[in-house]
Amino acid sequence: MTKLLNLNQLLFLMLLGVTFMACSDDDPLFTPGGEMEEEEMTNTIVDIALGDDQFSTLVAALQRADLVEALSGDDDRTVFAPTNDAFTALLSDLGASSLDDVATESLSNILLYHVVEGKVESSDLANGYVSTLGKGAEDNALSLLVNTDDGVTLNNSTKVTSADVQADNGVVHVIDKVLLPPTVVDIATANSNFSSLVAAVSRAQLVETLQGDGPFTVFAPTNAAFTALLADLGVASMEEIPLETLTNVLLYHVVSGNVRSTDLSDGDVSTLNELNVLTVSTDGGVSLNGDVNVIATDVQGTNGVVHAIDKVLSPVNN
Repeated sequence: MTKLLNLNQLLFLMLLGVTFMACSDDDPLFTPGGEMEEEEMTNTIVDIALGDDQFSTLVAALQRADLVEALSGDDDRTVFAPTNDAFTALLSDLGASSLDDVATESLSNILLYHVVEGKVESSDLANGYVSTLGKGAEDNALSLLVNTDDGVTLNNSTKVTSADVQADNGVVHVIDKVLLPPTVVDIATANSNFSSLVAAVSRAQLVETLQGDGPFTVFAPTNAAFTALLADLGVASMEEIPLETLTNVLLYHVVSGNVRSTDLSDGDVSTLNELNVLTVSTDGGVSLNGDVNVIATDVQGTNGVVHAIDKVLSPVNN
């Protein structure tokens, strides 16, 4: 009987020891209360910037704009990070001696224009527009143009020189130029599909108008649309179109206000060409005047929004 009792005691002590080992406080996955600990982030986007001398100006800009905490949080972000040389070039272009010469609100929006929600690695990028954390007209997210045909280029002017620097809360792509929030004119200028439109707007001396406060909604014909127009008119170039006629046609493509695709409804809309209205239909997509299709929507700028269309609108259609 005594031997049996000793054997039971031994088994009990062994079991007790296993239980204590399984619940030991030394286990890094558990707190003394038995709950799992959250993994601490030690390599955030801000940590990457702090640890690389080529980003010292970016760090100073983030501190001045009070955005350090926003890029140190748990939410994944993608940051296109300008180098010190990129900021030096920006200050030179602006005629400023330091970041202190840039208004804090403007600096904040410039920096947020470099940030995209989520973790977007270079292999995830494709030709087209992405929304940023920068704010455009009526606080809509500013659009950023991405081209991946030859490396990664942003707004047709800024190159990604080093991609996919991994952070605990996202990814960093190094860029060679500071991105500036675009106006509707800048959006057209940056997109090679709108080069004919840019030439037409320049000839009609409407650039300054469309860089104003607005907001404007621009229905932007593609190059192919202008090529078709010239063929229909039997002319070789826009230089052969009377300037007054060209100006009236272009103003017919502009509506006052920041009218996004979700704001459009069936009916007539006034344009900056005060003599003519656009007839909008939303049945099976958005069309204008019955035969002009909206093929891309909601490219957001600081002073308005751009929608691409497949045909030049003619005021005589009304």
